[in-house]
Amino acid sequence: MRVSVEGAVQGVGFRPFVYRLARRLGITGLVWNTSGGVVIEAQGTEEDLAAFVRCLREEKPGPAVISGVSTVAVPPLSETGFHIAPSSDGAPATLVTPDIAVCPECIRELMDPSDRRHRYPFINCTNCGPRFSILLALPYDRPNTTMRGFTMCSDCASEYQDPMDRRFHAQPVACPVCGPRLRLLDPEGGELSRDDNALEDAVTELRRGGVVALKGLGGFQLLVRADSDAAVNLLRQRKRRPAKPLALLVKGIGEAEALCSINTGERELLLSSAAPITLLTRRGSGVSAGVAPDSPWLGVMLPATPLHYLLASDAGFPLVATSGNASGEPICTDNHEALTKLGGVADLFLVHDRPIARQVDDSVVAWLPDGPLMIRRARGYAPLPITVKGVTAGTLAVGGHLANTGAISIRDGVILSQHIGDLETLASVQTHRRALTDLQTLFGRASRVVRDMHPDYASTESAEKTGLPETTIQHHHAHILGCMAENGTAAPVLGVAWDGVGLGTDNSAWGGEFLLVGDSTGFERVACLRPFPVPGGDAAALEPRRSALGLLWAMNGYLPPSFSSFSDPELKVIGRMMERGVNTPPTTSAGRLFDGVTALLGLRGVCSFKGEAPVLLENLAHGTGEEKGYPMSLRKQGPPMILDWEPMLNAISADAQNAVPIAVISRRFHEGLSDGILMVAREVGAKQVAITGGCFTNRLLTELTIAKLRADGFTPLRHHLVPPGDGGIALGQAVVEPPAL
Repeated sequence: MRVSVEGAVQGVGFRPFVYRLARRLGITGLVWNTSGGVVIEAQGTEEDLAAFVRCLREEKPGPAVISGVSTVAVPPLSETGFHIAPSSDGAPATLVTPDIAVCPECIRELMDPSDRRHRYPFINCTNCGPRFSILLALPYDRPNTTMRGFTMCSDCASEYQDPMDRRFHAQPVACPVCGPRLRLLDPEGGELSRDDNALEDAVTELRRGGVVALKGLGGFQLLVRADSDAAVNLLRQRKRRPAKPLALLVKGIGEAEALCSINTGERELLLSSAAPITLLTRRGSGVSAGVAPDSPWLGVMLPATPLHYLLASDAGFPLVATSGNASGEPICTDNHEALTKLGGVADLFLVHDRPIARQVDDSVVAWLPDGPLMIRRARGYAPLPITVKGVTAGTLAVGGHLANTGAISIRDGVILSQHIGDLETLASVQTHRRALTDLQTLFGRASRVVRDMHPDYASTESAEKTGLPETTIQHHHAHILGCMAENGTAAPVLGVAWDGVGLGTDNSAWGGEFLLVGDSTGFERVACLRPFPVPGGDAAALEPRRSALGLLWAMNGYLPPSFSSFSDPELKVIGRMMERGVNTPPTTSAGRLFDGVTALLGLRGVCSFKGEAPVLLENLAHGTGEEKGYPMSLRKQGPPMILDWEPMLNAISADAQNAVPIAVISRRFHEGLSDGILMVAREVGAKQVAITGGCFTNRLLTELTIAKLRADGFTPLRHHLVPPGDGGIALGQAVVEPPAL
């Protein structure tokens, strides 16, 4: 029979696995890569062939993802063995394997003084190593990767050609004789040392408290020792990142457990082939408080590459490992680019000569009682597809403006690009457009493009530049469709889409939406949060004090004589703006509501990064017990019905005046919001309720909402595979049906 296997089955040792399985079962024939996966011609008894097909699924290599197996009978041939044939050319493949964390076998060889790859920082095999970050074209063969400039030595070539070897057709296979090499550079680009000496000198600099820029798997990272207040503060000053949490790199699971509490799900994430940054509850005092100020969480990752393992092992202390980029730009991938853009940040540059095909940042994941919560989806996950049965292939989705990812639909699935980031600089926009080109190069040309209805997004311009027929979709509708697609859920669904802002169909700023979705082309706006004006519009994203003034104005019709860090003249100007409706757009934004409450409590008037205020509120409520939520009222004279926050703010004000602890106030605020969602769900009556949007990266709000909906007989739906924020919006765009002709 001819067996066709579809999925992420190239570059993961699938052909040698098939070869060994066939020999074990006495099957003759051959196996080869095609543009669509792997094809096998297998010959044997009916019983043996049935066992062969069953074992393909049950015993597949760990990193492989099989999306389909089909068989067809073919005439038998006179064959005496089983062979691995060369790849065949053709159209782009369906799936590409993401970059895979270094495997235990390679770690053992890395640390074995008798092994020829002892301390070689680019050791890999078919079970691990770079994939997506080095891929230039398909099929996934060495000439189509950035390893094509490295000619294998005789020893590596022998391993590469031996079907019984762990490195058979491991495309990045290399060793110290023939592979990439390390160099340590000063900020002017002068070479200081090479190979293991370069690594040792970099660790010496880290011990001293210096900043080292590291060329990692998918781009540069900035490293300092995490147990030193001085080193962490130095990095923050130079990178101009005063408060946003920094990620930690530790050698192994034991080192992670010394710093944090780790449950079973979090352990699985840390030890998975994706090896994401995992948000863990901190304990002990092994790292500087400056790593994650005012947070009960630490973002921890284990080494994804042998180079990271060597650095963490040699250092002997936890390392900060944060993105190496200029403010607002994607991470640097080129040595010269890093020297130019990070020269004022890093003291030394640990680089190598293996080119990076595309930026791939670290993924960030949290663990909730019902599974993972994806916060940033990149290394280890992208570009694995999200299964969506019946989706129309050939749709290119350009995503939103913030936390951008693009996507393309394939047969029965959607492939999201790696995390691109905010499209607020020219470099980010260029990276976004390269990613859209990448998606079509690897997975097939698109026949149409879907974009957000906001005319001024950079992603909207990217969509226009494709020249493809365009479909627009409302921002929050796309969020909800993405949640439905990920969960395989059919309409009707009540979607609760809460975030910072998205342009509504009435051209106002939405962000606290309840949309009843009947199909992928339409929705009814059944409810929303009570709107309030925001002086300065987009400026409020970093100034919660502006949202606070808007809430006070909506409640009282006037502003207080003094507030936060505004001067009296500034307040008078803002008051006149409010009276005249100048640059004070109304919004229903749940994100701005979080901001305003934070400022009203005196916690943050101005922030250094977007989302800082809501994160602070969530952090304060961490560890508190169940509380009675603050009241909200539902005005039913719509549509849309109005979920009013004014009773909640009055109760918050009373508690604050009575010196109720801020942590308790925050908990009651979260409880009240989840109660409000349940109130609307009861009124609408749809049994399936999808919660989505950036506000649901808040674990407390998510857990409370799910628990209350479920206890009341609803079926709550949330994201597990893509971020609930704008990093997942392209999924919803990709599944929207084309307009009827």
